[in-house]
Amino acid sequence: MLHTDRLDLRPWREDDAAELFELARDPHVGLSAGWPAHSSAEESAAVIRDVLMMPDSFAVIERSSGALVGAMALKHPEISEMAGSGEAELGYWIGVPYWGRGYATEAARAAVAYGFDELGLSAIWAGYYEGNERSHRVQEKLGFEFRYRRECDVELLGERHVECCQLLVPERVR
Repeated sequence: MLHTDRLDLRPWREDDAAELFELARDPHVGLSAGWPAHSSAEESAAVIRDVLMMPDSFAVIERSSGALVGAMALKHPEISEMAGSGEAELGYWIGVPYWGRGYATEAARAAVAYGFDELGLSAIWAGYYEGNERSHRVQEKLGFEFRYRRECDVELLGERHVECCQLLVPERVR
C-alpha cells in the first residue's frame, strides 16, 4: 500500500466493483483512457479480476471519505518498443466527480516514487491521447519529457488515435 497526504493506493479487491462501476460508467473517464464505459457492476468486477488485480496496480482511495476515486498502475511498457528491462509504463485515471483536485498528480507522484525507489526502475513511460490535456498536465508536473508521437489502434474502442509518448528518468522527477 502507498500513502500520500490525501490518498491511499491499495491493491484492488473484488468488492470494489460497485464503486468502480459508478466511476467507470461515465464515458468521459474511459474514452480518454482508451476503453468504453462500463455497462454493469458485473463488468466492473470482471475488469477488476482480469485487468486490475495485477502486481503494482492500485485502487486510489480518498483517505477522508474512504471513497474509490480512480486507478493507478505500473505495468509492462506496451507504449514503447524501445523500452528495456527495468522500465515500466504508468497508467492512471480519476473519476469525474474527483477531477480538479490534484488527485491524479498526487497518486502518480507516489507511484513514480515507488517505481524508482522500491522497484528500482531505471525509467517510466507514460502516454496520453492528443486532446487529453488533463493527462498531459499530470505528466508535465512530474517531469516526463516528450519522446515521440504515434498513431495507434485503440482496440477496445475500435478507433485509431494519436498518442504522445513520454519518458521519465529518476533525475528528472519533480
